Amino acid sequence: MSNDLAFLDFNKVGFSIRSQEVMAAREAHWYAKTPYSIAVLRYEDANTLLKDKRLYQGTRKWPSHYGITEGLLSEWWKTMLLSVEGADHLRLRKLAGPAFSPKTIEPMTPFFARLANELIDEFCERGSCEFMSEFAEPFSARVITELLGLPKDQWRTLADFATELGYVFSVTIANDLPVIEHGLQGIIDISQKLIEERRGTDKDDFVGTLVKAHVDGELITEEELLGLVSMIVFAGFDTTRNQIGLGMQTFSSYPDQWEKLADNPELGRLAVEEVMRVNPTITWVSREASEDIEYKELLIPQGTTVHLLTIPAGSDPRKFESSEFNIEAERAPHFGFGGGMHHCIGHYVARLDMKEAFKALASRLPDMRVSADSTYLPDSGNTGPTAMPITFTPTKRLTTTG
Repeated sequence: MSNDLAFLDFNKVGFSIRSQEVMAAREAHWYAKTPYSIAVLRYEDANTLLKDKRLYQGTRKWPSHYGITEGLLSEWWKTMLLSVEGADHLRLRKLAGPAFSPKTIEPMTPFFARLANELIDEFCERGSCEFMSEFAEPFSARVITELLGLPKDQWRTLADFATELGYVFSVTIANDLPVIEHGLQGIIDISQKLIEERRGTDKDDFVGTLVKAHVDGELITEEELLGLVSMIVFAGFDTTRNQIGLGMQTFSSYPDQWEKLADNPELGRLAVEEVMRVNPTITWVSREASEDIEYKELLIPQGTTVHLLTIPAGSDPRKFESSEFNIEAERAPHFGFGGGMHHCIGHYVARLDMKEAFKALASRLPDMRVSADSTYLPDSGNTGPTAMPITFTPTKRLTTTG
């Protein structure tokens, strides 16, 4: 490893993955040093390494890095799709595939649109709202309750459990373990009840499809089924909430693009992709070398953690002639959903619900601006707004009663 490489201190207070320091490091070399080994900074290198099957999912040993090697969290983490590799990983993705297919998810499109407008109705006449608590959080949670067939009034409980479990990605994970495992147990209990209710029925909804899943005559195991359902409860809520909030932050800086989306809702699909290119909630994708790997001039020893930084890669001038935010641009694929073998299995759900959310928001909240008083998680790892007051030109409610 060269001694003249840039060093990016991920642990430094205020460190940002989109800083000039990071962009300068990208222009100097395709990778940089970090406290956790190396960070890949350029598009083509990230794209190549994400597809390398010798690089395993980098967070699969996350709890054990902090001394958590037994108990509820440790055991659950080992069963997650993110933590399984090789033949078992392929088998689980095949088993889960039908539940995430367009055939299962596409019929939910009208619900996503209705839900977005229903939430907007609650604040559109005020000309302002606290976006995360009044839209992003209930929208994301109710997408999951609908997907899983839960009563819609359970969204608050589900959101609270998922928020508690979300502390798992904090560096204070050991201290937060009681809260994390409380949220995890709640999600497991909800998931177990759903599975039991679908067993023996002919329902072909999301959970029903998973319950009946089989590959070459081999049914999904109880442990695998519970791991998949509980992972969706957690991951589907947390990332969608954060990504919608970050999308609003981006559009607030580009009001012409917000107006363009309002006038051309068919741009909703491209809007989601462009938001995730320039402002993804997942600012790096982690991988771990399963063996010694030689890439270009670098030897990556077995066990090395490799961070592939999504934001500098997504604006790499070697790949993008212009990286300015533009929802009409057809781009090379971003890395907001990861890539390779561990490409997010729920990407179709996320793309579809966010498309309908942004379409509704743009059409009904003209002149939207995000307050400078908004607060955010650190701009590294998994990021997003914690509070986001917004203002806009008041509009009328769409719903009618009677």
